[in-house]
Amino acid sequence: MRTRLLPLLIILMAGVLLALGFPLAASLAASEQQRVVVDRLDDAARFAALAQFVNETNPGTDERRTTLGGELASYHDVYGIRAGIFYRNNRSMAAAPEDWVVPYEGEGRRAFREALLGRRSHDPPQVWPWQPQARLTIASPVVRDGDVVAVVVTDSPTGQLRSRILRGWLLIFAGESAAMLLAVVAAFRLTGWVLRPVRVLDSVTHDIATGRMNSRVAATGGPPELRRLALSFNEMADNVEEALEQQRAFVADASHQLRNPLAALLLRIELLALELPEGNEEIASVRTEGKRLAQVLDDLLDLALAEHAAAELRLVDVGALTAERVVSWRPVAEDKGVLLTGECGAVTAWADPVALSSALDAVIDNALKFTPAGEEVAVTVAVTPGGGSVSVVVGAQGAGRTRGELGRLGDRVGRGGADPKGKGSGLGLSITRVLLTAGGGSLTFAPNAPHGLRVTVTVPRHAPPDAAERGFGER
Repeated sequence: MRTRLLPLLIILMAGVLLALGFPLAASLAASEQQRVVVDRLDDAARFAALAQFVNETNPGTDERRTTLGGELASYHDVYGIRAGIFYRNNRSMAAAPEDWVVPYEGEGRRAFREALLGRRSHDPPQVWPWQPQARLTIASPVVRDGDVVAVVVTDSPTGQLRSRILRGWLLIFAGESAAMLLAVVAAFRLTGWVLRPVRVLDSVTHDIATGRMNSRVAATGGPPELRRLALSFNEMADNVEEALEQQRAFVADASHQLRNPLAALLLRIELLALELPEGNEEIASVRTEGKRLAQVLDDLLDLALAEHAAAELRLVDVGALTAERVVSWRPVAEDKGVLLTGECGAVTAWADPVALSSALDAVIDNALKFTPAGEEVAVTVAVTPGGGSVSVVVGAQGAGRTRGELGRLGDRVGRGGADPKGKGSGLGLSITRVLLTAGGGSLTFAPNAPHGLRVTVTVPRHAPPDAAERGFGER
């Protein structure tokens, strides 16, 4: 979620900073140029004041014209700014350099015409840093007896102006970059603060889904809405755990309480059988059903205990443990005429050894039960391709399962008609799955080529993140 929320926040903050930065940059450029324009207007006003008293009839003997020419020449030499005073007919009164004339087009001509109307230049086009050839032309009228008799024109280079604008822009860019960096840091902190309860809630939900019903959310941080959600989730988890505990207690109590009456009933059946002829089919059938009911009660009690017990994980040599179980079941396989083989290399994983042994016993027992004589049951231990877990694969060459039956295997719904002799309670694989899930493992089913069933027991190779807190380790 952070990868989706962070770009959105960063884009919004970048948009705000850009929306503020561009007007600020334009305002700074306009301010710098206006400062130059005001300075040039002051210079032009000073030259216009000198030009008011120049004698037009005897220009050669007029000291004022000579003084004005010297002022313009000094102005050009010191600042590099071209300046001149031009009559209405474009004739030069004085100019520096002397050969400079009124521009015949462009901004200079526009400023000259505007000054002839009695208005000073006040809004020349904006000069930008990427315009190295741009110049700033300012014109101011020379008024005598209320009439415009000449125009003062200055034509300035813009190198220093563009440099000042660029430096100002660099400062704005540095400020915007710092603000953006702070905004990104704030966005990370904000998203972390908002999403931390969500991550904790997701982790606790996963723990509960994998059997750790005592996990709860610590509602200590984040927005108030998420804290209320965490409290509501904890209340829901408490209610679910209480309901499951009541269910387990009921199953365990019912199984335990029914065993004594069932034992008494089986004893009466045996006593009744003594009074009936030997080989009576009805009494044999009743005796078989009674033993099956006793087995179901025992399995229900085991299932309730398995769901209630916590896994005691430790580092286990899965290969050695599997090889031991294969050796233990080999006499049963030979008695049935089934070949039981094992490829059990040395590989370690984190598991409850008692639960893993019980799971392997249940899986191998089912494989031998449904494999006809003359076929093979192969047990293989290997590391999964990702390297994160170890799998024990039990492949049986027997009767296969339909897709629907594969989806129901391991559930508490009976055997699906797979046991032709009707033996067992159908809860063995359910108990196995509960035992494995409590330790972070899994139990999966798939068809086995060319026919039969392949059962895979998977346990993790790495310790759980909270192994130290839960007291797991090598023993």
